[in-house]
Amino acid sequence: MAETVRIGVAVDIPAPWGPRLTQARVAAGDPLGATVPAHLTLLGPTEVDPGDLGAIKDHLVRVSAAHRPFELLLRGTGTFRPVTEVVFVAVAAGISECELLAAAISGAPELDRPRHFPYHPHVTVAQEVAPEKLDQVFDELSTFEARFTVDVFRLHTHTGDIKSPDSQWHHLRDYRLAPAAPAPGRPRASGRRPGR
Repeated sequence: MAETVRIGVAVDIPAPWGPRLTQARVAAGDPLGATVPAHLTLLGPTEVDPGDLGAIKDHLVRVSAAHRPFELLLRGTGTFRPVTEVVFVAVAAGISECELLAAAISGAPELDRPRHFPYHPHVTVAQEVAPEKLDQVFDELSTFEARFTVDVFRLHTHTGDIKSPDSQWHHLRDYRLAPAAPAPGRPRASGRRPGR
């Protein structure tokens, strides 16, 4: 039995935008492009005890029930250079919702880990490639725009070396965000005429 299992939580980028971003990552020569579809990370790769998976799943159910669907707008590109050699598609709207969701997810005792960098919602489109390839992707996607509703996030498990193109992420479960309560409607008419 494995000593730990690696998990991650993310929002998939739907078609037609997701496949376009994934293809851009592949075209840049990113070694993970072919095995990691375009996504917005809520919880990065995290090693957990297999015995904690049940509690983590229950925690994610509670998180999803406490958050409402929201609109996500992706627009243009950004980079973490020179800190890390990464180019990403930027989040232009939905930033605070992503931050709140990510904080709630990582708030479980089983997921309490030191983080190397503050959480910054984004969609990676190139990393671990030559500087000129980073520049190329940055320019080619500078006018990219996608707007869609986020109403679900996904729990994944991972096998293999995290940096190997032969490793795989496996979808484990979806968690649907709770729909907003319907707006109160007007009182229904009784069908009776008012008396004189």
